[in-house]
Amino acid sequence: MSHTSPALEIARTLVSYPSVTPVDAGVQDWIAHRLERLGFTCTHLHYGEVQNLFAVLEPKANTNTAKQGRHFCFAGHTDVVPPGPEGRWTHPPFGAVVTGGRLYGRGAADMKGNIACFIAAVEQYVETYGPPCAPLSFLITGDEEGRAIDGTRRVLEWLDARGPEAMPDAFLVGEPTNPVCLGEQIKIGRRGSMTGHLRVQGKQGHVAYPDKARNPVPDMLRLLAALDALVLDEGNAHFEPSNLEITTVDVGNAAENVIPGDACATFNVRFNDLWDAETLAPHIRKTLDEAGISYELDMTCSGESFLTAPGPLTEIVAAAVARETGRTSALTTGGGTSDARFISRYRPVVEFGLVNETIHQIDEHVAIADLDTLTAVYVRILTLWYA
Repeated sequence: MSHTSPALEIARTLVSYPSVTPVDAGVQDWIAHRLERLGFTCTHLHYGEVQNLFAVLEPKANTNTAKQGRHFCFAGHTDVVPPGPEGRWTHPPFGAVVTGGRLYGRGAADMKGNIACFIAAVEQYVETYGPPCAPLSFLITGDEEGRAIDGTRRVLEWLDARGPEAMPDAFLVGEPTNPVCLGEQIKIGRRGSMTGHLRVQGKQGHVAYPDKARNPVPDMLRLLAALDALVLDEGNAHFEPSNLEITTVDVGNAAENVIPGDACATFNVRFNDLWDAETLAPHIRKTLDEAGISYELDMTCSGESFLTAPGPLTEIVAAAVARETGRTSALTTGGGTSDARFISRYRPVVEFGLVNETIHQIDEHVAIADLDTLTAVYVRILTLWYA
């Protein structure tokens, strides 16, 4: 007999919705109906093309109010990246096929499987203990894999405008945080991200008459060499060193006998909490200025670094993970950005979820056993948080 569990069945349903960002495809309506059965009040928040969901389960009116200030929120996203070229998947990307102890499908690991565990855990908790003694909520967005403008950030602004009692006191984001095995890592922060678009203007001309042109490529190479040699810092107790990576170099030239008129390059900096956008940007400009070359530079910061200092939230999550997985999790800040960068402006936030080994890949999948274990971890977190 094949294995089944509430988390698996929920995950299969969620994966079956082709909610490629920013399309919702009805998946948040399904989640809302499921949560309403438990007594959650669901609010659908539409911004631009994006659908978001905030659902809250309030304590009963006669509940002891000693636990006020303990509002806990599960946060995640239902949008997924495109499945990629047709015919490359072993199983249909939205087929939610179960085989070999794994669930296959786009979003199985990132992060519909995690949301399924949220829901299954809350159902199990409420069935066992009843509604918690303080509010419990879900913040679900459809804009994490996209521009991240009309999703979590906008919902947080909406909550903040409603007053301090509306904002959860702590958040757990269900991003897949583990490289290989469930329980390896809990994310307590992330590095910031800044992108620079660099341009050197030359003068187009024929390669046989260089005196009538000005080649921008050598100047661009000197600027990029200065950036490549730049050592920003050595990291600290919670963060690895900041790093700058050159990601594109282009002259838009299809002819081999033409000196290009412009040279452009893009670079990205992942920076730790020794920097912020206000200090990093002038430092990069100073490095370029020292090369003595005329250039144009546009820099944008998509998120500052953040750190949730070890405390009650990290202790509860770490204890729950250790109890259910038998592993002592490393508290890390590596990897890319996530919506936790927006949440950190308001409240403490940590991230813990499934294994990320196949996310965004062809044949993305998750181990069914991990769905059950993660559900148990989330139940344990709730029991500890509302104890």
